Amino acid sequence: MGSRRKARTIAVQVLYDLDCTEHKAEEALAHLAMEKALPQEALSFGEQLIRGVLHNKAKLDRHIEHFAPAFPVEQMPIIDRCILRLAIFEILFDNKTPFKATINEAVELAKTFGSDSSPKLINGVLGAVVSKHKVKKT
Repeated sequence: MGSRRKARTIAVQVLYDLDCTEHKAEEALAHLAMEKALPQEALSFGEQLIRGVLHNKAKLDRHIEHFAPAFPVEQMPIIDRCILRLAIFEILFDNKTPFKATINEAVELAKTFGSDSSPKLINGVLGAVVSKHKVKKT
């Protein structure tokens, strides 16, 4: 597993933890980083993703509501919500990774952590985000 995939995996796990508990992001990340023996590059990228998602959480949730109106954000499975927040942050705010790679990574996270229907939901919502914002980056 590449360091960026490890970083995304850790970021989703930390975001999930924060959605379920009252832990602080730094504590959750430090615990997982130690447990998984993350290289510094992955740790830095993971921190950047977590910080970005937390800073833009309300905006990200509005995008999810817009592109998945049948799935209210607060009723959506927590893991799906976390994966969508992370991927939408990368697509719309971070904009450093090719969109196809971001979508692929998010679908892989959904296959690993979500339900059987998670990959389809994640792929559909992220495809709509990219199409709506007419992003040309591949």
